[in-house]
Amino acid sequence: MKNHEKERLEVIAKTSLYAHEINGAMIQACFRIFRRYLHDGPTLELGPAEGLMTDLLLDICDDLTVVEGAKEFCDAIEARHPGVRVINALFEEFTPERKFSNIILGHVLEHVEDPVKVLKKAAKWLAPGGRILAAVPNSRSIHRQAAVIMGLLPYEEALNNADRHHGHRRVYNPETLRRDFHLAGLSIEVFGGYWLKPVSNSQIESNWTPEMLDAFMALGERYPDIAAEIYVIAHSGPKKPCFSLHWKLGDKKWTPGCVRTS
Repeated sequence: MKNHEKERLEVIAKTSLYAHEINGAMIQACFRIFRRYLHDGPTLELGPAEGLMTDLLLDICDDLTVVEGAKEFCDAIEARHPGVRVINALFEEFTPERKFSNIILGHVLEHVEDPVKVLKKAAKWLAPGGRILAAVPNSRSIHRQAAVIMGLLPYEEALNNADRHHGHRRVYNPETLRRDFHLAGLSIEVFGGYWLKPVSNSQIESNWTPEMLDAFMALGERYPDIAAEIYVIAHSGPKKPCFSLHWKLGDKKWTPGCVRTS
């Protein structure tokens, strides 16, 4: 089973589109959000793929370890960043020698066979006060809702061609993402979203300006439940109220939205 999964990841790596055009802007937006919550100390990135998030993390992290199942991706990151500790392994077989202040799962949970199992393992790797930061695509994004109305998708959580190309096994919605964190015994500090996405990637790439894309990335933070991407910041300590943060475009401040308990 492990060999089959590694072979699957190598196939996905050879035709990966995570560094392709608009996806790069999406990863940059994810990083801008995550950096608000990063602690000082050792950081673990799970599933870096081409390493776009890795490149950004190195601007602020002195001690970075990455774990990636595809050797092709590992070789590329090692060649670009010799100071990064790169481990070619499945998350399920990885056993760290120390604890981490930050564990980043950028677009990982939709790929793995058992996301709750991965989250439970990651929780054991956290240093006291450490955080898990995870982002995934949101099935409730308005572009997916429109696709259902147009008959292009049978239902919002159905895998589309892009999902299958990326190797996704599921498409989360806000409730199922929070559910998996709770099932893993983690406490959610913040739930949020980014990128209000009304149309497909190809339509955006053909017609939008960079300024439009930046604006719609920020708008997604005002409307996380229907944003294209959703995220969770969590820890393994006692449960606290979970906040959804909204971007106020007028005065450019992050403000707590409604308190969430699920």
